[in-house]
Amino acid sequence: MIRRFEEKDISSVMQIWLDSNLEAHSFIAESYWKNKYEAVEKMILKAEIYVYEGSDGINGFVGLIDNYIAGVFVRKGKRSKGIGKQLIDFVKCQYNNLTLDVFVKNIRAVDFYTREGFQIQRKSINYDTQEEEYTMCC
Repeated sequence: MIRRFEEKDISSVMQIWLDSNLEAHSFIAESYWKNKYEAVEKMILKAEIYVYEGSDGINGFVGLIDNYIAGVFVRKGKRSKGIGKQLIDFVKCQYNNLTLDVFVKNIRAVDFYTREGFQIQRKSINYDTQEEEYTMCC
C-alpha cells in the first residue's frame, strides 16, 4: 500500500535512505552519505514523501520537491519486486513532467528509470561529489 509519509515513519525511511545510498553508490565515500544524514532528515520532514508499506513495515519510499523526484528508495531484500515501479507509477499519476537526477555509474537506477519512460536530457557533474549524473525527464 502506498500512503503519505507520517512523522512516525522517519527512522524507517532514513534507514532505507542510508542503506540504499551506501549500497548503490560504492563509488562515493561512505562518509559523504553519513555527513548528509541530518540535513536529509530535516528535508524529509518538510518534503512530499510517499511510502510503500507492506505487512512487514515500510519497504520503500519516493520523495518529491514539486515535479522533481529527489529519490526512489527500496529496502534491500525488497528490490526487483515491483515496489519502485509502483512508487513511480503513483507519482506519474499525480504529476506531469517529472524530472530527476541519477549518477551515471548507478547503472541499475539508470536502467530502471529508462524502463519507466524517463529519457536522458543532459549529463553534468554533481557539484558535491564530482561524479557524472544524468538529468532525466518523463
